[in-house]
Amino acid sequence: METGYSFSARVESLAAGGAGVLRLGGMAFFMDFCAPGDLVQGRVTETRGRWGRAELVKVLEASPRRTAPVCALYGRCGGCGLQHIVYEAQLEEKKNMLRDALSRIGGLAWAGDLSLVRSAPLEYRNRMKFHAVLKGNAAPVPGFKERRSGAVVALEDCPVADKGIRKALRDKSLKVPAGKKHFAVYSRRDAFLAEGQQSRGAVTIAGKRLALDAACFFQANDCLLELLIQDILEAAGKADTKLPAADVFAGVGTFAAFLGDMFARVDLVEENKEALALASENAGKGARFFPLADYTWASRCREQYGFMVLDPPRAGLSGALSEFLSERGPPLLAYVSCNPATLARDAKLLAKTYSLSSLKAYDFYPQTAHIECLALFTRRKEAP
Repeated sequence: METGYSFSARVESLAAGGAGVLRLGGMAFFMDFCAPGDLVQGRVTETRGRWGRAELVKVLEASPRRTAPVCALYGRCGGCGLQHIVYEAQLEEKKNMLRDALSRIGGLAWAGDLSLVRSAPLEYRNRMKFHAVLKGNAAPVPGFKERRSGAVVALEDCPVADKGIRKALRDKSLKVPAGKKHFAVYSRRDAFLAEGQQSRGAVTIAGKRLALDAACFFQANDCLLELLIQDILEAAGKADTKLPAADVFAGVGTFAAFLGDMFARVDLVEENKEALALASENAGKGARFFPLADYTWASRCREQYGFMVLDPPRAGLSGALSEFLSERGPPLLAYVSCNPATLARDAKLLAKTYSLSSLKAYDFYPQTAHIECLALFTRRKEAP
């Protein structure tokens, strides 16, 4: 099928990443900004073997799952990709994406319960990264990268941002730090931290006061973070608390701060030294700190743990860490994933010695295709 070919077809579902899936001439095509059930007119833009990409020309018959985007920059700004789909439908499609990844990549037909914890669909995002928009000799203003472009679009508002960030955008009090091309902001209740202004501070999460810095990574949806912490602590309660626990990819020590109340010692593994400095304030007494990459730590570790929480970046676990877990991992693992594809890949590797005992998803990022999960792995008794 040639590039430029025009067609009409019905959208079947959403793929990982949020593009609509439709079938044409025995091929699967991916199209942005369409909803499952839409009858669309499209144009082929790319073909690769048995699949291709197409652009939306016109919605001929709108699906009941389609809705009007709330942001005037939607489609141009690269921050959101699902505002055109009603929120309940977003949740259902994300569960389908997760099941598909586990089956297709991990070879796991998850038949157990799969709940997806919902969020407020708007004004949920507590931490955001902005880019500087340069306009001649004028002072730079905050913006986001445009969709599929290196250009930056200026922002005067953002419907998914926390109320404090929205206010700072609207009244133009959010300033781009001198000499910075991008910068981060954190806002929740009475806390407002921004690089170039007041960057360092503290916030209360699930009853604990945690030190943070806007420049260091921190989960961006605090309401769901508190629910995730509760679920991790419930899982940890089933472990042998006489043995130490480990928080790998510990960041600023959020999980370790709570696990320290349950276990005699918590070991924190984090290669970002700025984050680990904050973690030293948050984790409390009885904590040990390893400023190492996960693969370096795994190659050196000889400790026996009762429980371990893993919160890797989108790339998932390194081969060295997966091997360590398979050979000497604790009886119970809590794997926090921001990427179903690498979770599925790692679950397949861990299947040599672990069983996936529970799976729960959290909609940390409504209006986007991102999915956060908590997968609990139990070491099989016959495993070494």
